[in-house]
Amino acid sequence: QVILVESGGGLVQAGGSLRLSCAASGRTFSLYVMAWFRQAPGKEREFVAGITRGGSSTYYADSVKGRFTISRDNAKNTGYLQMSSLKPEDTAVYYCAAEKDHVNVYSGVSGYDYWGQGTQVTVSS
Repeated sequence: QVILVESGGGLVQAGGSLRLSCAASGRTFSLYVMAWFRQAPGKEREFVAGITRGGSSTYYADSVKGRFTISRDNAKNTGYLQMSSLKPEDTAVYYCAAEKDHVNVYSGVSGYDYWGQGTQVTVSS
């Protein structure tokens, strides 16, 4: 198993930037496909971005393309989500997720076995 802990959330004005981190412990992080999801109050948890094991391929929800960048540093057992040009609609709890049995990135929550506790991102107008 792997334990995931998100950090880096906070309050930011629209147009600003935040960088989220996902620190992994336990099994070697390089064996896991990793993704970020977010969930706003009253809404379903939705896929934001995903990255393959070696970081060679990345995938993004249409709503964040061109604004968010997912990356990982397997030597540090850490994944990242760089968020720029933030909008109020980006406000949500952001979750890191991982799955060792995948080669591809999946956009559904059922595709991931391990989840972090979430970190709040609030974007003010």
